[in-house]
Order: sequence, then C-alpha cells, then structure tokens
Amino acid sequence: MESANRQEVILRSLRDRGRVAVDDLAQELDCSAMTVRRDLDRLAGLGLLRRVHGGAVTGSTAEETPYPVRSSTAVDAKRRIAAAAAAMISDGETVLIDGGTTALEVARRLHDHRLTVTPLSLQVATELGRAGGIRLIMPGGDVRPVEQSFVGPLTVHALDVLRFDTAVIGCCGIDAEDGLTGHDLDESAVKAAAIAAARRTVVVADASKWGAGAFARFQDLSRVTTVITDDAAPTDQTDRLAARGIEVQRV
Repeated sequence: MESANRQEVILRSLRDRGRVAVDDLAQELDCSAMTVRRDLDRLAGLGLLRRVHGGAVTGSTAEETPYPVRSSTAVDAKRRIAAAAAAMISDGETVLIDGGTTALEVARRLHDHRLTVTPLSLQVATELGRAGGIRLIMPGGDVRPVEQSFVGPLTVHALDVLRFDTAVIGCCGIDAEDGLTGHDLDESAVKAAAIAAARRTVVVADASKWGAGAFARFQDLSRVTTVITDDAAPTDQTDRLAARGIEVQRV
C-alpha cells in the first residue's frame, strides 16, 4: 500500500476511534510496526495527530490537513465524486466552484461545457482558463497561501451581488446534525455566502469528511440540495440526510 493511502487509513481510524495503536495499525495495514511509526511521525509533523506512547491520539479540530496531503489522498473517490457532480451541470448555467481538491477535480471535467463560472480558488481559475467555452468571473479578495482560495470581505461582497444556478461546495467536515464545517474562519464565511447565492447547492465530500467536525460551522443542511460522496461513507449518516429530503449520491 502506498504511503499516502496508508496515512489516509490511519487518519480515518483516528477520527473513528480517537486513539490508534501502532501494533493494531500494523496488522490492519499489513505492514511493519516501523513503517507505521514513520507514518505517524510524518502525520504528527504536519499537525494532524499527536504522538503518544505506543500510538497516537487525535489532534485539534482547528488544525487543517495541508493541501498537498489532501491532493494525494482518496484520489479515486474524489474523481468519481467529481464525475457525478459534473454530470449534473448543464450548458448555459452560471456555476460557482469552491476551492479544495475535490472541487478542482470537478473543474477538470467541465472543459467541454459552455458555462459562466466563478471560481473560489486560483487553481480552479487556472484550470478553467484554458477552456474555450468557459466565461470566468473572478470574485476578487485576498488569496490564502498554499490553499490559493479567495477569502475576505471583497470575496463575500462579490458573492452577495451575484446569483448562481449551481454552487459546488467542498467542506472539511459534514455531519447530519452539525452540518458543514471548515477549519478557516475567513474561508468558511465565503462558503456560507456562496451557498446563499446559489439556487442549488451540490456538496462534494469523500468518506473521510463524515463526522470529522472542524472548527467553524458555516452551514446547516437546510440549503443543501445534493451531497455526492463515495461508497465508503457511513450509511447511518447518509440515510439521515436522505430522510430529510436531501439527495445523496454514493459513487
């Protein structure tokens, strides 16, 4: 198993249990205890967990997984989710596309569409800037380092005066009770403004996001139209959303 995949499994186990042991992980991952220790040390160095004797415990809900780490985890699931989201978007729509790794995958599947798009990150803007049928409307504002997402009052104001057919939104955490959460306060404010400006909100979230509550709660689920996730998402959570009339696609 590749190191990125091992680390994804470790983080998921940590979110489920709150504490993981080196020996248990070695058996689960079918690798040596030394390999697990190296993975734990790397994740601790990124601030994603705290090392304790014999294993690790969860870190703070204020700590965000770095973009480079997220871009190499759950890649297949994100691609399936992105394909399903792109299939929901029709030519002629006005579309807002969030920042984040899954939203970027959605943008990569829209090159042959005829759309007006407001991107909430420089990565998405760069990706769609090469597409001949896409009209880009940039929101302005500050740009977060590394994440390259637009944040701040200028971004929020731009979204306040625009309206979209569809908003494709990512999140750091999703929960049937807590709704959508994020780590960065400024970025969470932008996500809330984006949802308020859209007629339809499509949330793209792989299985690792379920129950992973982050620091800032930016939206309950009342304005969410569709959630697209992968087949590893917890059925108790997705069933509760479906019971509330939210379309849930497991891909």
